[in-house]
Amino acid sequence: MQIKVRDHQPRAGAWVTDQLIASAQQGDVESISAVVYSAHPHVLRFARTLCATPQDAEDAAQEALITLFRKVGSLRASAALASWMFRIVRNECLRLLRRRRPEELDPPGADSVEDDVLRRLEADRVAAAIGALPDLQRRVLIMRDVQGYPGRSVADALGLSLAAMKSQLHRARRAVQAALAGPDAS
Repeated sequence: MQIKVRDHQPRAGAWVTDQLIASAQQGDVESISAVVYSAHPHVLRFARTLCATPQDAEDAAQEALITLFRKVGSLRASAALASWMFRIVRNECLRLLRRRRPEELDPPGADSVEDDVLRRLEADRVAAAIGALPDLQRRVLIMRDVQGYPGRSVADALGLSLAAMKSQLHRARRAVQAALAGPDAS
């Protein structure tokens, strides 16, 4: 199936335009398909970092995209799309992890479930450190390091010069490092 998108070009660094989200919220099937299609690589990349297995990542991404397809009309703002999708993926990965039998979670020679939980707790600490950043630094860090956009695209999307974007990214990375090396680091 080929998806045709009429005059909906996302700005650099964005998945979709506000206009495309609005059309999807109103039930336009082409727009809904375009939103789901453009979210897919980001959702799958995120699922691969959270889920226990590649199969679980595929399943979690698929469930998240199905949820997006069904509930895009309830999305209040296009800016919330990414966080909404990532929350769905995270919850789905956790659901899939809970369904596994104990012997599937701790195969011989693999890390223990406890080690896996500790890694996930560390991921929560990183998320909290990123969440504590000033808005611009957080947006630059997420677009560049999480979503993988090129520096020029991030700068253009945020209306910054390339040098200013790099400066904000450096500050954000340093702040996250400092937060992780703080008193809670053990």
